[in-house]
Amino acid sequence: MELKAFDELDLEYFTTEVNDHIGELRLDRPPANAHDIEVLLDLQRAVEAVRFDEGVRAVIFGSSNEKFFSTGFDIQELQDKSGRQVGYASQTSKEIIMKMRTTDTIFIAVVNGHCMGGGLELALACDFRYVGDDESYNVGMPEIHLGMIAGEAGTQLLPRYIDRSEALRMMITGDTLTPQEATGRGIFDEIHPPEEVEEKATEFAAEIVQKPSVAVGNNKLAVNEGLEMPLSDALAHERELQNRLLGSDVAEEGVDAFLNDREPDFLGVELGDKEPGDE
Repeated sequence: MELKAFDELDLEYFTTEVNDHIGELRLDRPPANAHDIEVLLDLQRAVEAVRFDEGVRAVIFGSSNEKFFSTGFDIQELQDKSGRQVGYASQTSKEIIMKMRTTDTIFIAVVNGHCMGGGLELALACDFRYVGDDESYNVGMPEIHLGMIAGEAGTQLLPRYIDRSEALRMMITGDTLTPQEATGRGIFDEIHPPEEVEEKATEFAAEIVQKPSVAVGNNKLAVNEGLEMPLSDALAHERELQNRLLGSDVAEEGVDAFLNDREPDFLGVELGDKEPGDE
C-alpha cells in the first residue's frame, strides 16, 4: 500500500488537513464518535502518515462533532462480536496508542465535548490535552458499569498522569468529572472557554512548529521511553538521543544564532530552505 501524505489520506472516519505545518486530525463517526476496529485502523493509518510526513510538525487531535470528543469503544460491538475479536480490537488500540507515544511528533488533544472511556484513553495517548470549559461535558472511565476495565491502556496511562488513588477511584466507581474537576486532577493541561480552546491549542502547536522538530521529538522520546526504564538505562537513552543532535544542522543553527544574537530559523534549516548558520 502506498504511504500517502497526511493531508492526502482518504479515511472513512477521520478528516485530515495541514495548515502551516500543523496537522489537523478530526474523528467523525456520528452520532457519538464511538470507535470500533475500522475506526482504529483509520487512526493507525493517520498516525503512520504523521510519522513519515516531514511537513507535519505538530498534530491537533480533535472531533468534528459539536457534542462529543468520543464516548469510547462502541458498546454494540461487545454484543455483536466475539470476545476474541473485541480483545484484538482492544490490543490494536493499545498498539496505536504506543505508536502515538513513540512517534516523535507532538500530539495535542482538543476535547470539546463528552470524553468517556476509550475516548479519554485516546486523549491520554496525546502529549498534551486541552479541554473546553463546559460543565455539561462528561469526563470519565465508566467501564466498571459494564463489568470491565479501562482496557485501551487506561489502567496504565491514567495513573501515569494523576495520583494513583484518584485514578483507581475513577475506574472502580465509574464516576464522571466536569472539565474543571478533570483539569484540577491533572487529566487536562489547559482549560478554556469552548469557543477558544482550539485556538489556544493551535497557538501552542504554532509555537512548536518553529522549534527544531528533531530536538522536540527527542525530548518526547526521552521522557516517554525513559520513564519506563531504570534510571541508569534512561540516562544512557538520554545520552544517545543527545549525541544524535550534537553536530546536527539544527544544533549548528541554534548555536550560531545564539552567538550572533539572532533568531534561529530551525524550520528553514529542517525543510532545506536555508543552510545552518546563514543569516
